[in-house]
Amino acid sequence: MSVKVTTLIENSPGEHLALKTEHGISFFIEKDGHNILFDTGQTGTFIENAEQLRVDLSSLESVVLSHGHYDHSGGLRTLTQITTDFKLFMGQGFFDEKYGYKNNSYEYLGNNFDQKFLEEQGIAYQFVDQPLLEIAPGIYIVTQFPRKHQDEVINPRFKVMKNGSMQPDPFDDEVLLAVDTDEGLVVLLGCSHPGMKNMIDATADLIQRPIYAILGGTHLVESNENSLGMSLDYLQNDALKVIGVSHCTGQIAMDQLAASNSHYYHNRTGSSLIVA
Repeated sequence: MSVKVTTLIENSPGEHLALKTEHGISFFIEKDGHNILFDTGQTGTFIENAEQLRVDLSSLESVVLSHGHYDHSGGLRTLTQITTDFKLFMGQGFFDEKYGYKNNSYEYLGNNFDQKFLEEQGIAYQFVDQPLLEIAPGIYIVTQFPRKHQDEVINPRFKVMKNGSMQPDPFDDEVLLAVDTDEGLVVLLGCSHPGMKNMIDATADLIQRPIYAILGGTHLVESNENSLGMSLDYLQNDALKVIGVSHCTGQIAMDQLAASNSHYYHNRTGSSLIVA
């Protein structure tokens, strides 16, 4: 069960200085002949990086979008210029209008495409309506996360337009991707708005496999001091061998992880996790 996860784009540059960065994330997953894309960054720049990294995006069989925010779905339009021969997976409510609220004004944070665009492009798509869906052997989408950890609170600035009014966004559309390996599960996170711990616990409970690695965004950037401490303690787990979190994790959390957790590395644009 050889698995390779390549970070096509992320906030931070790595050693390959020809690669471009942006606030967003995109992972290319290779497992036993199955090629999956998890998120598309905010623009089509991840495609340029894929060319530099010799990643063939025309080989995709599935694309999974973690949630309906622009920095995770914005590159899909450009991807359709390369290929439309894939199946797209999204969470329930993915196309609800998402906003950020600040200083008495709203800013649109949602997708730059709708279902009509997908249909015009001939893209097969599916809204995930169950907690666990296996989309290829040993590759799972997880969603509908129980909110067990009371300290994991969604920032009230995130809003969604529903039934003609602005409401707090519960991020019911958020999904993660879990890839099984001989060592355990590699869990890929978009932004973890429902709570990193809630999402990891649900994945372990549903798949009944140990968590080997966590990559992606944890949204600890907006945690208060108490909640951040609890989340960092949660990651101090000897069974968890690789912690490659970044994006919306925040510099404070990443600095503390670097200082205290030997399993942490700063996942950057161009990084690859290989589990042979």
